[in-house]
Amino acid sequence: MERKIILAGFGGQGILSAGKIIAEAGLIEGREVSWFPSYGPEMRGGTANCGVIISDGPIGSPVLDSCDVLIALNTPSLRKFESRVISGGTIIVDRSLVDADTLRTDVSFYPVEASKMASEKGNMAFATVMLLGCLSSVTGSFSGDSFEKALRLTLPERHHHLIPVELEIFGAGAALAH
Repeated sequence: MERKIILAGFGGQGILSAGKIIAEAGLIEGREVSWFPSYGPEMRGGTANCGVIISDGPIGSPVLDSCDVLIALNTPSLRKFESRVISGGTIIVDRSLVDADTLRTDVSFYPVEASKMASEKGNMAFATVMLLGCLSSVTGSFSGDSFEKALRLTLPERHHHLIPVELEIFGAGAALAH
């Protein structure tokens, strides 16, 4: 199995952190991983994206000219990266922030009200967690158990009290994929 994933949005939305969590979950499952961040000079509010590869074998290059999955947290990111998704691939968007559908008819499309739910829970960082739950459910790239372990390894200890809520939101994102 090899899964190539692009996460894209604005700086400050947790794009790079979400990519790190995916990569860590892949490592926990004994896979080879690559995490390749890219962000504009503005940081918060500027563009941010990262490529993550999870593979059962060696990874030749971290650069993604194409991907199996795109997770877009804004409309400009959807438009910029949707052409890179392979035919038969998957596009997951935060419907709360992406006001458009994909132009593609050859991919699976999952619009998830992630930021709306995150706002209701009082923490906008939960939006990416919901989208990762959807990703896990749709692709099987990593399990919920690996996600939980990755959270414990990547989040600073001062945020560990949020993990139970994050697991609940991850599960809600997984359920929405069906």
